[in-house]
Order: sequence, then C-alpha cells, then structure tokens
Amino acid sequence: MEEEEAVPVEAEAENSSGSGAVSRARKLLFRRMLVGIKDGRFFLGSFYCIDKQGNIILQDAIEYRSTRQSSPSPMEQRCLGLILIPSSCRTSCHVDSSIHEHFSLLSLHPAPPS
Repeated sequence: MEEEEAVPVEAEAENSSGSGAVSRARKLLFRRMLVGIKDGRFFLGSFYCIDKQGNIILQDAIEYRSTRQSSPSPMEQRCLGLILIPSSCRTSCHVDSSIHEHFSLLSLHPAPPS
C-alpha cells in the first residue's frame, strides 16, 4: 500500500497558485518533525499536512513537557496520536533531514523580489 493515498496536500495543490511552495512542502511529508509551542511543550511526530493558515498536523505524535524538579526525570512524555498544532502557538519547528536537504527546505517561503 502506498502512502500517497492519504496525502491531504494533493487537494491543496490544485487550488493553490503557489505550486512551488506545495511541492517543497510535499518533501516534508512523513518526516519526523519536532514542534515547540509557547507554553514550553514540544511535540515529536511525522509531518502529515499543513494548511493555508500554517497549522500543522502531526501523526504518531509524542508530547514532551518539563516536570517538577522533584521528579527523577526532567521531561515527561505521553503518546497522543494525530494532533493539530495551531500556527499561533508554534515557536519552533525542526525537521529530520541531512544538511543538504535542510538547506533546500529552508526556502519554503520564497524570498521577496528585489
């Protein structure tokens, strides 16, 4: 079974004039992504999709959060499954990739014309 059946970005590509951004975002599909949010938590999961507003959906996500100092482990984790992370809450986003891939992915937002 191929994973392409469940790729929600496909429908977005037909309606979007920024097909270059869509093709670059497609390269992120099903890669491990670490997303930080404003309250200090982090979510690690497989990138599933992003919408026009910048909300990210991760599948097989794990939440990491800091615990009290009295705990033997400084981080607590729990499995969440499929989650949506609103763009308004996001503070950081990191993708598992090689150095070469990392530099090509940095250009998701095209530079303004000079």
